[in-house]
This record gives sequence, C-alpha cells and structure tokens, in this order.
Amino acid sequence: MERVTFDTTDGFTLEGELRRPDDAPRGAAVLCHPHPRHGGSKDHPLLWAIRIGLASRGFVVLSFNFRGVMGSEGEYGGGEQEVADVEAAVGLARTEAEGPMFVCGWSFGANVALRAAVRDPRIDALALIGFPLSESSLDLPPLPDQDELAALRRPVLLLAGDADPYCPVPELEWLARRLPDATMEVVAGADHYFGKREREAASIVAGFAERLLEG
Repeated sequence: MERVTFDTTDGFTLEGELRRPDDAPRGAAVLCHPHPRHGGSKDHPLLWAIRIGLASRGFVVLSFNFRGVMGSEGEYGGGEQEVADVEAAVGLARTEAEGPMFVCGWSFGANVALRAAVRDPRIDALALIGFPLSESSLDLPPLPDQDELAALRRPVLLLAGDADPYCPVPELEWLARRLPDATMEVVAGADHYFGKREREAASIVAGFAERLLEG
C-alpha cells in the first residue's frame, strides 16, 4: 500500500492510499466512502474488501478520504463540494494506469460518485452500493435530473441488500429504469453495511469491473 496526497481544484490537499495489482495494471479505480458526518472514511471493511477484489482483477485502486475527514484538508461540503474531490481522485488514478476508469461509491459516496460521473467523461463505469433513496435517508444533494441520467450511457452497477432501509429495492428499481446501461444486484439478507457479507459484495463489484476490462 502506498500513501499518497493530491490536490483539488479549489485548493485542498486530500489523503489516500494506492493499492497496485501484482502484475501490470489493466485499469484504474477510485473508491468513495460513506457519510463523513457519520463515521465514514476510506478505512472500512467493505471498502477494504472491494479494494482487494479490484486489485486482484488488475486495477490500480485509489482509496481516499473526502475533505475534512481524518488527514484530508477542508471541511464537510454537504456532498456538493465533494464532487471536486472525486474529480481530483480520478485525475490521480488516471496517471497510474491506462485502460478503463472505474469509480465505486458506497452510500454518501455513491451519491457523490453518480453526480461526478454525469459531469466527468473520464469515468468509464460506476458501481453504486447502498444508494440512499428512502425518505429516511440522510440529507444529500438531489439526484441528477432525468435528462442527465438518460445521457449517462456508461455501465452502472446498482448493488444493495434487500434489508437496506436507506436503499429500498423498489426505489432502486426506479433509478435503474432511468439509467440506460444499469445492472442491478440485490443481495438477500444483507443490510446497508453488508456486515459479514463484505467479500460477497466485493466479488460482485470486482466481477462487474472485470467485465468492463473485457469490453
């Protein structure tokens, strides 16, 4: 694991870690963590499992902390300013490997990742885990509008547990219908945190990402 720092366009230095594959990299990936105000950071077992899974499939993986989290400068930006963090992370990851650029976000990170992809054509595919869609969800920026979602003609994995109160299956199906190239996976018995199911979730994400490498 290699510790790195990188700068956002609005002047903050963020901290992260790069995990490289054992062989020559086939692509690059960025991981976006859950809500900064509820304990979210890059250091969570689910994200560790996904990092390992993606590296095993040939991706250079950048895990990072959003602004204001642990050693990253700045302060919480309400989910709006964090889009610039994802763009900066993609910029660093892009210098590490050729091939597809894959972004994976969980919960708050999924909301930010989707909105980053709408405006950043460098992102070739997305995995969105536990996307907050219920009325009880944390206060987050709104989704891109219908036209923006329809224009996102890139592969998107929507992954959730069927016991996730923040991402009810009917609402996730609603989002899937608005994305031109969405794949939806629902894990029976899993909740928002995929407790004791991290490897299972990571395997789904890594398999989806590998299919991206295969074209």
